Amino acid sequence: MYSDFHLHTAFSDDSDYAMQSSIEQAIALGLEEIGYAEHLDYGIDNVDQCDIPLYLETIGDYQKKYKDQIVIRQGVEFGIQAHTISEYQKTFDAYPFDFVILSIHQINNQEFWRNEYQEGKPRGAILEGYYDELFSVLSQYNDYSFLGHVDVINRYVERGPYLTPRNRDQIAEIFKHIIEKGRGIEVNTSCYRYGLKDLTPSREIIRLYRELGGEIITIGSDGHNQEELGFKILETQNELREMGFKAIYTFKEMMPVGHLL
Repeated sequence: MYSDFHLHTAFSDDSDYAMQSSIEQAIALGLEEIGYAEHLDYGIDNVDQCDIPLYLETIGDYQKKYKDQIVIRQGVEFGIQAHTISEYQKTFDAYPFDFVILSIHQINNQEFWRNEYQEGKPRGAILEGYYDELFSVLSQYNDYSFLGHVDVINRYVERGPYLTPRNRDQIAEIFKHIIEKGRGIEVNTSCYRYGLKDLTPSREIIRLYRELGGEIITIGSDGHNQEELGFKILETQNELREMGFKAIYTFKEMMPVGHLL
């Protein structure tokens, strides 16, 4: 299965990629199934949120138009925080998503990419605070399909190692929780364009997930333009196969669908 399950278009505030163009590019690349995950980041005032009704109407039209050429799934990426959970619950209850990516993009409305959250904090506190926030959210919210870019904080924290013993313990607790709930993780191939030295999440974290019994895993480019769509998907499938994973997963109506590697 050649699939990319983390794509953004002009319905997200950080992309101007037309959805129809991205679909036609995916078909040209030979992708069999794609999943759109437009951004919702409640709590951030200067962000234009996805117009969900228009998004679902548009994607519905394209699902019909291209049904004989590619499978198109309608998802969303929740940039969730502990204090915004109720807003996301209302959105989830109101709309028919095929999948939801649960991601942490900010804490206490402080953005990672602007260095707002990290400013003035020692490295250890930044990492521990991030994983504490993720576990706090997971303890209170259950309507998601998989975790997005689990160690995304590594993009914004200089110096290694990326995984301290304390962080490993935190991540293990997170994985035990989501495995019990029947949820999964993604491998986010944006690591290549960010120039990271490892996958996202790192190979060590992916192996930890498998050691703990994790099976549900998907791959997404986090693509926002033509150059990023489908990037390094097949190479990442090969890596997962070598790590011992038997399948990758896509999602339909909030249910995981396995495809043998």
